[in-house]
Amino acid sequence: MPDCLPPLSDPSAPRHALPAGACDTHCHVFGPAQRFPYAEGRSYTPPDASREALAALHRHLGISRAVVVQAACHGADHSALLDALAHAGGRYRGVAVLRPDVSDDTLQRLHAGGVRGARFNYVPHLGAPPAEADVLRLADRLAPLGWHLCLHVDGAALPGLLPLLRRLPVPFVVDHMGRISAARGLDDPAFVALLGLAAQPNAWVKISGIDRIGSGTRPFHEGLPFMRAIAQAMPGRTLWGTDWPHPNVRGDMPDDGEVADALFLAVPDAGLRHRILVDNPARLYGFDDAPG
Repeated sequence: MPDCLPPLSDPSAPRHALPAGACDTHCHVFGPAQRFPYAEGRSYTPPDASREALAALHRHLGISRAVVVQAACHGADHSALLDALAHAGGRYRGVAVLRPDVSDDTLQRLHAGGVRGARFNYVPHLGAPPAEADVLRLADRLAPLGWHLCLHVDGAALPGLLPLLRRLPVPFVVDHMGRISAARGLDDPAFVALLGLAAQPNAWVKISGIDRIGSGTRPFHEGLPFMRAIAQAMPGRTLWGTDWPHPNVRGDMPDDGEVADALFLAVPDAGLRHRILVDNPARLYGFDDAPG
């Protein structure tokens, strides 16, 4: 039985139109379990969230591109992810979760299917963090493919990871604003460390998961100053995503129309929003130049 809440069935429409080619760089597909079973030993069991439901949400929000991030509940079985990419007509890319001993054949198969990155989890509820040596070895293997690393980091852990991040030979993306705590303010050492990544040319940050850094009460506007600060510090390396279907939410379930509108509040400059929504993801994930 699922132990996570489902996303809202009727999210509001955004108050503002997203530009052509807008990309949701952080979303998931779950199951359907009858076709794509969840992994044994998983830390959570979500309700199904199909590729059809994800595509419907993107049509509703006016999003034409997306990056589907492998869900921890599916482990290293990427069948659901690859199925979603295969049905997206080139408009979706993927981020995988890999074992340290992943074969070259598997990497090539994932690349051909549209995967362009690998994710590592450093949050306690998803299990033990990866060994530093494994991360560096895999990064070296991914570099020839043009992939990046996607790091799901608990804010408290970020300062301790900085020595590893400085050694990475590939671009890396910090998910969900590093899951810092908005209650600790903009001067919190974890957030200062996150902003410090602006000086590292291969560092990117997703201003996603606004609900995960605050009090858990919609519309999560205590996260807006943090989104704004990241976008201003790293205008060419900031990404945005919905985090649909919002697994393991502990407070209010986000309304994805409000999630989209939050970007307009945090980043009122249309040119900077276009970079975040269109130009930056097109460059990192290798989308075609023409919006679509």
